[in-house]
Amino acid sequence: MNTTATNSAASVHIEIEDVQSGALRPRPVPYEGKFIFLRVDDRHAGRALLRRLLPLTSGGLPSVDPSQDAWVAVALTYQGLVALGLPQESLDSFPRAFREGMAARAELIGDVGENAPDHWEKPFGTGDVHIALSALSSDSGKLEAELERARIAYRETPGVEVIWQQDVHQLPTGRTTFGFRDGISHPNIEGVGLPGSNPQEAPIKAGEFILGYPDETGNLPPMPSPDVLGRNGTYVAVRKIRTDVAAWRRYLRANSSGAEEEELLAAKMVGRWPSGAPLALAPERDDPELAADPQRVNNFMYRQNDDRGLRCPAGAHIRRNNPRDATIVGDARMHRLIRRGTTYGPPLPEDVLEDDGADRGLVGVFIGAHLERQFEFIKAEWVNDGNFIGYPGEKDPVAGHHDGTGSATIPEKPVRRRLRNLPSFVVTRGGEYCFVPGLRALRWLAAWED
Repeated sequence: MNTTATNSAASVHIEIEDVQSGALRPRPVPYEGKFIFLRVDDRHAGRALLRRLLPLTSGGLPSVDPSQDAWVAVALTYQGLVALGLPQESLDSFPRAFREGMAARAELIGDVGENAPDHWEKPFGTGDVHIALSALSSDSGKLEAELERARIAYRETPGVEVIWQQDVHQLPTGRTTFGFRDGISHPNIEGVGLPGSNPQEAPIKAGEFILGYPDETGNLPPMPSPDVLGRNGTYVAVRKIRTDVAAWRRYLRANSSGAEEEELLAAKMVGRWPSGAPLALAPERDDPELAADPQRVNNFMYRQNDDRGLRCPAGAHIRRNNPRDATIVGDARMHRLIRRGTTYGPPLPEDVLEDDGADRGLVGVFIGAHLERQFEFIKAEWVNDGNFIGYPGEKDPVAGHHDGTGSATIPEKPVRRRLRNLPSFVVTRGGEYCFVPGLRALRWLAAWED
């Protein structure tokens, strides 16, 4: 494989083989995976672990045969870089949001009340998370082989402790705990050589996702120093979110006259039907055939046919998080993210309306070169407010943190519908900001000497 990827129209050369594979590629379908957090108690041990993990960490694009592909990604928190003994000059060169960490910025992104760090699952937000490993594959045997190599690496490294693990998997339905297909949309990144999921989306500058390249402003995103540390790296917001599926089902049933209306209401809140067919293309009923066609399922924009939101409401979950070309306050391209949601826990049995006490939800991974302009902006302005679409105070009906008094607007003719008394369907269980270094940077960190 070539060591650079090129977009012929823009002549952008990306050192794709130096970018960790786990940073850019879409999530496999189906998938199994695991997240592992480690604490570094000795900086020399931490660097030794990085040396042992290097052979497991690949760069570049996915395998031609996804069933034979499993990948391990290595990321570090700010406190992890401190624990490795990184020079203060380098530590200070990281952006403020990363240095402070997600817990310190919880109020800004709406993690308050029951979602506040005081209620998070340990070790999230404690400062003990130093190294984060993630492994995903569509093949369970291949995944287990890679995980065993990782286990050997950290078991042979005294001074490094595993402090948290989370298995993730695709449910038998192939959908989320709420019953919707996920993982459909992936951006078209200029120069990477991996096609986006929407043929109508113009390529987004690589610097929105990878450090060392121009972003949508035409400038280079701020990069940690020295250059070898920052180049080809990116940032990741990792979130564990518990889903209250029973509350979701009860709300739909209480606000619908029957099963068909219930399914339509759910689709209006999400922006897609359970199959994944988007309301923008299938406004009246689910269309599994459309959903099964990878060339059609994400091939749409909003402005030409649905700018007023009569098909897909402007406040729907997927439209808030990726407004595409819709008329909004601001420029959506400045806030584009790579999103990778993975499910954990068992499904709630069908038609059950009371919570069974099981822990279920998703581990979300949000990737971009600008934590403040991308992840934090989306959470603060698009998920937890509605000013940008003309609905001040309205939150994302699915992912917003409501208190039982939330509302959501569904445009309809002749009179719009207003959902009221929305409860919270999700609860933040924890989160961390991580830096995903390029492979050269990972080698540099592993070889660092005091």
